Amino acid sequence: MKNALHGLLDELRSYDTECEFKESWFDQTQLGQYISALSNSAAIEGRKNAYFVWGIHNDTHSVTGTTFNSNMDIKNEPLKHFLARQITPDLNFTFNETVYEEKKFVVLTIPAAKTVPTSFSNERYIRIGSSKESLRKYPEKESYLFEVLRHGFPTIENTPSKYQDLTFEKLFIYYGAKGIKLNAETFKKNLNLLTEDGKYNILAQLLSDNSQIPFRVAIFSGKTKADKMYSIREFGYQCILYTLEEVLRYGDVLNIIQADEKDRIVERKEVPLFENDAFREAVINAFVHNKWVTENEPMITVFSDRIEILSRGVLPPEQTVEGFFRGESIPVNRKLSEIFLQLHISEKTGRGVPKIISIYGKDVYEFHENSILVKIPFNLINDMGDKVGDKLNNTQLKVLSEIRNNPSVTKPELEKIVGVGKTSIDNAISALKKKGMITRTGSNKSGYWNVMAEN
Repeated sequence: MKNALHGLLDELRSYDTECEFKESWFDQTQLGQYISALSNSAAIEGRKNAYFVWGIHNDTHSVTGTTFNSNMDIKNEPLKHFLARQITPDLNFTFNETVYEEKKFVVLTIPAAKTVPTSFSNERYIRIGSSKESLRKYPEKESYLFEVLRHGFPTIENTPSKYQDLTFEKLFIYYGAKGIKLNAETFKKNLNLLTEDGKYNILAQLLSDNSQIPFRVAIFSGKTKADKMYSIREFGYQCILYTLEEVLRYGDVLNIIQADEKDRIVERKEVPLFENDAFREAVINAFVHNKWVTENEPMITVFSDRIEILSRGVLPPEQTVEGFFRGESIPVNRKLSEIFLQLHISEKTGRGVPKIISIYGKDVYEFHENSILVKIPFNLINDMGDKVGDKLNNTQLKVLSEIRNNPSVTKPELEKIVGVGKTSIDNAISALKKKGMITRTGSNKSGYWNVMAEN
């Protein structure tokens, strides 16, 4: 039991989406409210339990220890009896004490609400951020909680799509290109594209010819979103299998090959901006584990020093942070994961995350309340910094942006897109070439542009 508690504390300190941390704080009424809030929030998140821990700093998650006594009396009544008497329905919460790093801790384990929301003193609460609020103030969350308690935690398989006029021509083509023939009469059942009452589900929507879900890659000139935006590239509103392929190919465009002249003897060394394998694994993981049931897509943002890949949602209930880093594969979207495996897009070896952290370390991952973020740093040989935009005029910036987005773009097309004449486009391209920022491979008709690092 002691070792299990120590492992739980290590896990809870890694992220706090299902936990409240205090040092020695105590207020019996507010504690009852927290139990209600955490129990209801755990049900919404699809978790078995939530936790309230004394002995850890709430902001830094550093070990402090506690003087809190879970065996105290409240007006001659044991604390646990005081709480249990006012919590409905009955909730089998438990207090456990342990010594960890030579300091005392108390862990309150709170089961998720099961059939109806958990209330304290006839009031239902919910966790909003790090605070507790009356559930009545949030009617949408209250409705969603009741839906979860009636029908179970929503998944892309049991949640009907808002769109029922779906077509799947591209899905058949994609499978055919992989050497797999789908049966037109049975593919909906075999791929679990229908809910129990025969409606198309969210999974069907994702795999349909028009998923109704956007996907964008935004590029900024500096290190924050407050800096000038180079471009934004659209990939969505199609079968997500095609969206994923296009995004992965776009990674090759973004991955500028840099010339390392240091210690050059005969041939210069060519160094990519980032490790493509890590980028690929991070993007595939974002697609397969994204919380698609909310119809919110992953996000990819490119800054001057890194790429950020964000997926919606948190770790699945059965997963732990350490298990995640070890590569223990527990999919958020089980059937979508099976489809990715069937199509050899991903594999079930769980090597994706370990591969990324073997290159960049665990610090590239950030676990937030509603998302998981991967930050892939650039290996900058020549310092592009935040100055590129300052050295280019508006036309040159637009031309560079379009070339990044479409390496096959032609000069006549650039004239139309940028809205200037032939001479301006020629001058902009000439300037970009002189700065060593672009080169041309092949002929004017069939060739393509290469975007290089700044010299």
